Amino acid sequence: MKKYKVGIIGATGMVGQRFTLLLENHPWFDVTVLAASKRSAGKTYGETVEGRWHMTAPLPEKYKDMVIVDAENVDEVASQVDFCFCAVNMKKDEIRDLEDRYAKAECPIVSNNSAHRFTDDVPMVIPEINADHIKIIEAQRERLGTKRGFVAVKSNCSLQSYVPAIHPLKELGVDKVLACTYQAISGAGKTFKTWPEMVDNVIPYIGGEEEKSEQEPLKIWGKIEDDKIVKTDDISITSQCIRVPVSDGHTAAVFMSFKDGVKKPTVEEIIDIWSNYSGRAQELNLPSAPKHFLHYFTEPDRPQIKSERNLENGMAVSVGRLRPDTQYDYKFVCMSHNTLRGAAGGAVLLAELLCAEGYMD
Repeated sequence: MKKYKVGIIGATGMVGQRFTLLLENHPWFDVTVLAASKRSAGKTYGETVEGRWHMTAPLPEKYKDMVIVDAENVDEVASQVDFCFCAVNMKKDEIRDLEDRYAKAECPIVSNNSAHRFTDDVPMVIPEINADHIKIIEAQRERLGTKRGFVAVKSNCSLQSYVPAIHPLKELGVDKVLACTYQAISGAGKTFKTWPEMVDNVIPYIGGEEEKSEQEPLKIWGKIEDDKIVKTDDISITSQCIRVPVSDGHTAAVFMSFKDGVKKPTVEEIIDIWSNYSGRAQELNLPSAPKHFLHYFTEPDRPQIKSERNLENGMAVSVGRLRPDTQYDYKFVCMSHNTLRGAAGGAVLLAELLCAEGYMD
């Protein structure tokens, strides 16, 4: 695979910082531009993140002296890269406008933002689940009037903690899901240092999160029809999303039922399906793809955040405690690293898929 020149738009935020670490030694991607807001432009990256570097790993030396470009200077950024990752903190309509401007400047955007997730011809992709949705890019390019430019997005981080486990069972007839997610503070771009109110605390509300958890999977499981992605209507999801005092890692308590009249799989059959499931990311052997997407733990007290969140470089999904339920058919617990699989890592994996399938050429 050739080396691609890439930019990080929103490089100074928590997800942007995670991007720099993930791309430091990436075999396919070479970071040539770091972009951020006007107030950071002209400063070095080291100067800008000093005192607010949120990662546990140190800031890589290769980025310290890179001068930050104003993200609004679209042509300047686009002229130096093959594509960009985008993780900005702006209003949704401003993000949509910015990402569209990059796409129209023939600079593909792989976005960590939610602004375009429900745009009909923008694929929202988990590479192991709905890699085929990237085919909609041709219709999007026609709408935008571009040859190379497009926007592709990754889904909300909380979905990664339960949708991957539901997906391989869906064709067996799962039609009703209750998911309660217990979400780390890094999902809000915070640390315990910057959010001391979260120490010894639980907040039973995360703005907009429950709607995303209930609606985004329907698009992921949807199909392409007449140049748009149509949401599925064969499954319903209800959720509660709770902020918990954990640095990284989202956990979900999941309850699921199968359609009336279908033969329900046994616990053993479900675990076997999970253990053997793989997707397009594994088929293509993408650099960031976990060897095993879903890991099932038989111990009654697993998966746990501290022992499992970094499994396979934080890109695997951990499952456990599958058992029959008195109101639903089954219940289980699922966990994933929210800033790796759920955010920057998921975007990098999506970019790898797009490169491998020829969309960045």
